Amino acid sequence: MEQVAFRQMKDGTREEYVFLERLEDEFNQGLVDRLLRALRHLDHSLSGYRVSRLEHSLQSAARAEADGADEDMIVGALLHDLGDELAPYNHSQLAASIIRPYVRGEVTWVVHHHGLFQTFYYAHHFGEDPNERDRYQDHPWYQSCVDFCERYDQAAFDPDYPTPPLEHFEPMLRRVFSRTPFDPAVIGEEHPREP
Repeated sequence: MEQVAFRQMKDGTREEYVFLERLEDEFNQGLVDRLLRALRHLDHSLSGYRVSRLEHSLQSAARAEADGADEDMIVGALLHDLGDELAPYNHSQLAASIIRPYVRGEVTWVVHHHGLFQTFYYAHHFGEDPNERDRYQDHPWYQSCVDFCERYDQAAFDPDYPTPPLEHFEPMLRRVFSRTPFDPAVIGEEHPREP
């Protein structure tokens, strides 16, 4: 079989869906390579900063690594702005969706909310509330997102910071994305109850 016969999913046979699942599994083996290409593409993305979007991503991950963060958080820092080009107004949510099946819920939550939390540093220049993040102040991962933004994201625009190349982080990406997607032992509770 080279392709399915059905024109509507409801008409598909078990054989066709087994065939498609095999193709999807084969395709998904290249996920990390596609992520690496997307990261490299950030080197030619939004300009105006003192570093490229790729350098910012690498520096964010390097800062997380230097701070003793675990691989989930380092990978989250590396990929946190991956959605900038395709989803400029909700890039955080796009990046969080990419990592969600493979990292603990806290990292997904932090990446999902980092865009809002980052406005703390500049919203006042536009007459907006820099403390909008405080609507989440009772959330168990609020401080984790504050720390992520302060230590890894907002500080990662320094052209003089010693930043390793993308190849340094590739083994981490491969380890994290080789996990079984949505493994409860990895992702844990995605939406903890607020105290």
